[in-house]
Amino acid sequence: MKSVGEAMAIGRTFAESLQKGLRSLETGLTGLNEIEIPGTGKDAVRAALALPSPDRVLVIAQALRQGLSVAEVQAACHYDPWFLDQIKHLIDVEAEVRSRGLPDDGPGLTRLKGLGFSDARLGELTGDTIESVAARRRAAGIRPVFKRVDTCAGEFASQTSYMYSAYEGDGLNAPESEVEATDRHKVVILGGGPNRIGQGIEFDYCCVHAAYALKEAGFEAIMVNCNPETVSTDYDTSDRLYFEPLTGEDVIEVITAERAAGTLLGVIVQFGGQTPLKLAAALEAADIPILGTSPDAIDLAEDRERFQVLLQDLGLRQPANGLARSLDEAGAVADDVGYPLVIRPSYVLGGRAMEIVHDRDALMTYMTNAVQVSGSSPVLLDSYLQDAIEVDVDALADGTDVYIAGIMQHIEEAGVHSGDSACSLPPYSLPDDIVAELASQAKTLARALKVVGLMNVQFAVKDSDIYILEVNPRASRTVPFVAKATGVPIAKLAARIMAGEPLAAFALGETPVMNHVAVKEAVFPFARFPGVDIILGPEMKSTGEVMGIDSDFSRAFAKSQLGAGTRLPTAGMVFISVKDRDKEAACALAERLSGMGFSLMATGGTARHFTAQGLTVQHINKVLEGRPHCEDAIVNGDVQMVINTTEGAQAIADSYSIRRSALTNNVPHYTTMAGAAAAVDAIAALVAGSLEVTPLQTYLSGSF
Repeated sequence: MKSVGEAMAIGRTFAESLQKGLRSLETGLTGLNEIEIPGTGKDAVRAALALPSPDRVLVIAQALRQGLSVAEVQAACHYDPWFLDQIKHLIDVEAEVRSRGLPDDGPGLTRLKGLGFSDARLGELTGDTIESVAARRRAAGIRPVFKRVDTCAGEFASQTSYMYSAYEGDGLNAPESEVEATDRHKVVILGGGPNRIGQGIEFDYCCVHAAYALKEAGFEAIMVNCNPETVSTDYDTSDRLYFEPLTGEDVIEVITAERAAGTLLGVIVQFGGQTPLKLAAALEAADIPILGTSPDAIDLAEDRERFQVLLQDLGLRQPANGLARSLDEAGAVADDVGYPLVIRPSYVLGGRAMEIVHDRDALMTYMTNAVQVSGSSPVLLDSYLQDAIEVDVDALADGTDVYIAGIMQHIEEAGVHSGDSACSLPPYSLPDDIVAELASQAKTLARALKVVGLMNVQFAVKDSDIYILEVNPRASRTVPFVAKATGVPIAKLAARIMAGEPLAAFALGETPVMNHVAVKEAVFPFARFPGVDIILGPEMKSTGEVMGIDSDFSRAFAKSQLGAGTRLPTAGMVFISVKDRDKEAACALAERLSGMGFSLMATGGTARHFTAQGLTVQHINKVLEGRPHCEDAIVNGDVQMVINTTEGAQAIADSYSIRRSALTNNVPHYTTMAGAAAAVDAIAALVAGSLEVTPLQTYLSGSF
């Protein structure tokens, strides 16, 4: 298995469900979109059909467009002919719409919508805008009805408010709808859609806690989501559940149906990650109130250009940077700022398309993707702050007052995505004055953005200077970790604040009081993807996380490693090969390891440095220097831990086999000095004594 998430769609027909499912994936699809099949002729198409790829359904549709018969497609892909006939029907209808345009009558439009065609897809087929298609449809009175999933198997009337949309009727007379909207005060929560790297179950946690909090406060909590894996789509989590794609069209139709009765306070877009945030503008244009931080403030933080101006006005620092919308502009910024650079597109989650580049060739390659992802918004090119410490701050605000929920020090240095770096709450090595200044700057930003609800700020600390990397006026992926580490249910409190309660009502104080340390560690899927490099960067790669908690940092970190499946050694051989800048720090770690009884192995430059410092070290060849080399030692089981840091495109490529061999042979490996130092601290704790198991309630008193 290689997938990290899934979407589910419900409709009255297979065709309707298929097209709803495709646009639920949030991969840019509006239906059975056209794709390019490499090669020419039917043989190339058959070869593509035979390959079990993630977009095989689209390949089938494209093959049918290119003239292959259902029988020919079936012979190549072996799908059941019934499904292929259904897809063929959709392709035939697409061709009809392309040639004739949209029908002028209600029955014709109802037929198209009943087959699952979105307004966006119909616009693509006819050359019209989404707005034009939607206006035409609504003018004809064609809107979806909502049906109730029968959780009682037809034995008696189902009372479960578990809904999905469908287009039914003859286009002339109103079809039956089962919405039964109540006359209560209601709040709609938009979920995060399918899990994927960068946006996963942490956002579902926030949505679920928001539903619980709103129900407890007396509001009707209405959930919209399309992810069958999540608790938010359990039909008893919220008062009403709509299993729908998270697109502007689908969400607006749900809200229109709910507005038929009762009072809609608004929609919460803060808790589902980037997915609902991207819908904020469409909802606002439809005159639907957004609860919490305003869409303009969200845009101010997400748009790199506007955010840069805000920081300048507040007197807060960013790394040296420039903005670019084209390759030429990027080249000019790079010449001015210098390499290495971090490329940061606007409006992305999980560091999508973010990259550290070391030269102009890499810049041109990655900028092409970054510009495409960023759309009309600019791409930020940051100077890469080498050896800086990155810090995440989560805050809760009501537009005036601000509560600092957690300050987390990353264990990996700045430049590694926050979702991939282990982190410690509270910070384990930052001085108190720096921690206080981080809290102060976070409060300044929350007030400037008029944040109502949650906010996350990412800082970098270098030589006592504080730089702001990003601000996200929404729930971050660290919210569940902060809640469990501190015992403060910040997602629940944020929902109640967005519904109108003041922060002061919860008597939280300035910051949480902690007499323990919690460490979050990332879990990676590298072992399932042969050929993928495990080196970390600004684009997120992890698919999960664990938490270790104890009375001090080293023991908490040791527990986090065990939880993530890494068994730290307490004896044996440690292989060390580091870049020149890291040799002094590596020597200090090597000395500690040697003092604990470990043997040391190193490649040429590192070995010479260790020897000069009086350490006993076994020299071994780099892979390019011939056998026996370091990879052989790892494969043969001679090495129990690897510390390998590198920089520069060529050096990273040359050391790839070391990292891959360590991964495939289950040898703990650390690619940053900060991570290696934390691991050595943890090993020292393990050597000193065994870890103890203590109930979470021993550390915390709150409900989270």
